[in-house]
Amino acid sequence: MSSSETEGGFENIRDEVDGHPMLNLWEYARPYWKRLSAGIVAAVIMRVARLLPVFIIAAAIDRVITQTGEPGILADLGLLTSESIAGAPASVRLDLLYRLCFLAAGAYVLQALAQFATRYLFKTTAQMIQHDLRQDTYDHMQRQSLGFFNNHQTGAMMSVINSDINRLENFFNGEIRMIVRAIVMFTAVGAYMFYLAPGLAPIALAPMPVLALVTAKFIVWIEPKYKHIREMVARLNTRLSNNLGGAPVIKSFDRYDIESDRVSDQSEVYRDEKIEAITVRRMFFSSLRVIIGVTFVLILLFGGQSAIAGGLSAGAFAVFFMLMRRLDGPMTRIGKTANRYQKAQSSAERVFGILGHDPTITSPDGAYDPDSIDGDVTFDSVEFRYESYDELILDGVDLDVPAGATIGLAGTSGSGKSTLLKLISRFYDVDEGSVSVDGVDVREYELQTLRDEISVVEQNPYMFSGTIYENIAYGDREIFRALYDSEDDTVPERADQKIREAAEAAGAKTFIQDLPDGFRTQVGERGVKLSGGQRQRISIARALLNDPAIIVLDEATSDVDTETEEIIQKNLDRLVEDRTAFIIAHRLSTIQDADRIVVMEDGKIIETGCHTSLLTTGGTYATLWNSQADMNSKPVSGDD
Repeated sequence: MSSSETEGGFENIRDEVDGHPMLNLWEYARPYWKRLSAGIVAAVIMRVARLLPVFIIAAAIDRVITQTGEPGILADLGLLTSESIAGAPASVRLDLLYRLCFLAAGAYVLQALAQFATRYLFKTTAQMIQHDLRQDTYDHMQRQSLGFFNNHQTGAMMSVINSDINRLENFFNGEIRMIVRAIVMFTAVGAYMFYLAPGLAPIALAPMPVLALVTAKFIVWIEPKYKHIREMVARLNTRLSNNLGGAPVIKSFDRYDIESDRVSDQSEVYRDEKIEAITVRRMFFSSLRVIIGVTFVLILLFGGQSAIAGGLSAGAFAVFFMLMRRLDGPMTRIGKTANRYQKAQSSAERVFGILGHDPTITSPDGAYDPDSIDGDVTFDSVEFRYESYDELILDGVDLDVPAGATIGLAGTSGSGKSTLLKLISRFYDVDEGSVSVDGVDVREYELQTLRDEISVVEQNPYMFSGTIYENIAYGDREIFRALYDSEDDTVPERADQKIREAAEAAGAKTFIQDLPDGFRTQVGERGVKLSGGQRQRISIARALLNDPAIIVLDEATSDVDTETEEIIQKNLDRLVEDRTAFIIAHRLSTIQDADRIVVMEDGKIIETGCHTSLLTTGGTYATLWNSQADMNSKPVSGDD
């Protein structure tokens, strides 16, 4: 398997779990302890009620039919008379039978009510815990630093939020009830077995320590296997997500066969791992069945001998086997619970590993939280390299930008332009030097206050599934909240006007109005129903609605046609009005009117100046300008 198939998972995130993962799961159950306590009480009542028909059968055989048995536990509990009815007329025996039938009916009604209560309480509480856990995991994941998302693939993250949390919910809902069931059954049945036949009870209960030992061995073996299987699931989900999202590329290059092989290879690895786990699991459960079978034969042998010798009544002998059947389920379930416990622990390690992973970029204590930002930006001897990379991306960058200035950035791909501007918003922190806004190091700001004043329009802007209107409204927190809370997807008239003004300023209003549904047009997943240029103009409108002090246009006109670029150019003054603007442009015509143009190469600033002065010096910028001019067949001079 290639290294690309193994990157982006959560193998290492398990090490960041704070405490035992399954104990952490119980912390999420703590707020619902009253519901859980009621559910446990109902579970106990249900299991005791399920034992009553067994005692009733014993009484019916020994007292109504054969009339040879002792009064029994029902008489000891005061539910039946303890007087002997040997030789009594049929009417007395029928009265006792009717009494037993009434007790049986009551037991089944009680069992049904208790079963409803315990399952309702456990299932609904499990859903509440699942909701809390998913919400916390999503929120914590969403607040991670950008490097977290660079290092973990989307499919793997979705696997944690969905599959792993669902598994924890299923474990809590199903297995906790089974554990309560096992405890009640072993306690109640074991006690009654000793009460009924002290000589046979040890034989019936002897498998318990053996089962515990076998189960412990099984847990030790299966634990790493399930961890690996969960990683296989995450990788397979990532591959499927990549291929489904990249369907147009696969079709364009006709790579169906290769992608099918890649999916098949990962699916085969997952299949083989599962088959191995299934094989051992079934062997484990079969061994439990053998142990239970041996116990059954021993009870048949020694219990039969005791019944023949008169030491055990027919009813007691029958009841003993019925109780063995009652223990059969919990004993077998021990193995299944252990198996599911290991699956749940593997999932819990990933979930609580994420919850234990703190963002690398956070607001400091006593953070600087101004009411507004002017927009003065200073880069002072900035050095930066991405995590796990030795090569410097930015190498000693110095740049002072006064508030309200428009700075154009030019240079070849990979020269560090986009990375430099990501440092302003603290998407990453510098390794050396500093980035300051209004004379204050960005690392001293309240993080969200800083980012609220900076809007970024990227080369490939992200569109949320929904309408154009919603995607533009996303730029203003209050407007978007009003839209979300509105039952008919409307906002106040002034907010609506601001959305439409932002669209017009971005050169988007005309094409939006030409669409059949206008601003209510659905953009599809990631904006797939719109062209690249349309997505960029909507993204610009979204940024403008935020009314930031600093705006970053990162190749924001790269996917628009010449006519659209001219529209945006005409509105450029409005876009950057009273704002500090950074414009990264592949088309240098976009930045020729900037207050200053900065040319970068290999992470360093190699030229700076206005358009005319840079052309006059005949450096890298002039070369780039002339090469673009030649492609457009336009004459160029230094006075242009």
